[in-house]
Amino acid sequence: MNYKLNYILHLADNALILGHRLSEWCGHGPVLEQDMALTNIALDLVGQSRSLYQLAASIQDEGKTEDDLAYFRDVIDFKNVLLVEQENGDFAQTILRQFLFDAYNFHLYQKLLKSSDKQLSAIAEKSLKEITYHLRWSSEWVIRLGDGTEESNRRINEAIEALWPYAGELFIPATYELEAVKEGLGVDSASLKELWSTEIKNVFDEANLEVPEESWVQKGGKNGIHTEKLGFLLAEMQFLQRAYPGQEW
Repeated sequence: MNYKLNYILHLADNALILGHRLSEWCGHGPVLEQDMALTNIALDLVGQSRSLYQLAASIQDEGKTEDDLAYFRDVIDFKNVLLVEQENGDFAQTILRQFLFDAYNFHLYQKLLKSSDKQLSAIAEKSLKEITYHLRWSSEWVIRLGDGTEESNRRINEAIEALWPYAGELFIPATYELEAVKEGLGVDSASLKELWSTEIKNVFDEANLEVPEESWVQKGGKNGIHTEKLGFLLAEMQFLQRAYPGQEW
């Protein structure tokens, strides 16, 4: 059962941490329309994480809620990939981080529709509608930035250089992922790499961008080994509940 809990937490943590990162853009977007788009995607991701944390809490069966799992776990307990915890940087870096993750998440959730766990399958079905929009939005912006001005092209290329080493971790399965695959619960993340690579190449070609060659990979997040950036993120995100436990809106 441990593998099931860890797998659900991994999915939930990816959504929550990326959602929190995007929420940091609220009121700071380059134009009002994109400010709202970023905020809405953040809300989608946090909503997805809530459904997954509720499922995880029911599996754990310790009387905990989604709030306990979001606000009272320490850095080492989080299982999100390193990519989603990276700082926003400029708009191009936020877009590129989003696109790299969306291209993976879209194919992941398509396959999760066939999960042996009916609750997870239902969450995937609801989430996929949102994730489909996320991928369309982020891919369109990668194309705009890559095929735009000299400045926008420079910035998106800098984002690729900074974030590409974190993308490879998406396709290196943790032990709990492999166990989840055996039981029909989860998806073999390694099997998604070809689909992801095709998605990336198609968009990069249209954006006049080069797909980097395979290189070293930053990894560890799935097993609780994170960059210092997650510690700062959690310190801000968890402060209120840790300082005043049990608070409700």
